[in-house]
Amino acid sequence: MSTPDLIVSSLAVHMGLHVLLMNAAAPLAAVQVRWLLGSVRIRGRGLALATLIQIALLWAWHAPSVLERALDSAFLHVIMQFSLFAAAAIFWFAVLSQRGADLWRAILALLLTSKLYCLLGVLLLFAPVSLYADVDLSHGHAARALDDQQTAGLLILLACPPTYVLVGIIVATKWVREIARPDYLGWAPEAKGPASYQGN
Repeated sequence: MSTPDLIVSSLAVHMGLHVLLMNAAAPLAAVQVRWLLGSVRIRGRGLALATLIQIALLWAWHAPSVLERALDSAFLHVIMQFSLFAAAAIFWFAVLSQRGADLWRAILALLLTSKLYCLLGVLLLFAPVSLYADVDLSHGHAARALDDQQTAGLLILLACPPTYVLVGIIVATKWVREIARPDYLGWAPEAKGPASYQGN
């Protein structure tokens, strides 16, 4: 396979496109759909399924042999980008669907996703050799390929905190406020006042 045949000439550019689609476009699309659909919600099992699908697709598409085929085929490349965007949009919609006491589910989904999403970035950034040696994005230069891979990993790690982690913190804050309400477990303090006082 020759380099000019590849759809994307840089792994960093490829990952940058993923970041834009999954961490920016998908959440914005989910917010818009959420606003349009109003009361439509994805419950706990749906959130779990959306989380697993997004993680599975991210890792499956970035297996070296699969990525090589995707970058060498315009059709597969479009399918890859669309599937990752769609999975991320559904995931974010499911996260936004959680309400009240169910917010812990969104927190768990965000934490799990951020761990495995960032793990891919860590592998790319700190691997001592190119993990995609068969994907000739560097015109045969091993040092350039490793630099490109490390840049791709850095992009992922830079995108993780302001999205999954930050949103997780915001949702966790809302959840803590929710469970701190007196009526969270069905308990509320009894009213005190002159009418409830009985003298001897």
